[in-house]
Amino acid sequence: MLFIVIVSLSTFLIFSFIHYAAKKKKPFKRAFLSMLIGVAVLCAVDLLAGFTGVYIPVTKLTLLTSMAGGIPGVALLVLLSAF
Repeated sequence: MLFIVIVSLSTFLIFSFIHYAAKKKKPFKRAFLSMLIGVAVLCAVDLLAGFTGVYIPVTKLTLLTSMAGGIPGVALLVLLSAF
C-alpha cells in the first residue's frame, strides 16, 4: 500500500513539474486530471470486459501504469493482454 502511495505521489509531482515547466495554467489540476483519466479508462475497460472480451485485472502494476501513462498506458495494457 505504501508503495502505491509513494509512486502515485511522485508521479503527480513529476506531472505537475512538467505542466509547470510548459507554462500551463493550474499545473496541479492538470496533473491530477491526467492521472484520474487514466484510472477511469482502466475502470471502463474492466467494466466492459464482458462485452469486448478484453480483460485487464486491476493490480498494483496495472493501476500504476494507467496513472503514469494515462490513455496511452491503458492502450499499452490492452495490446499486451492481446498477446
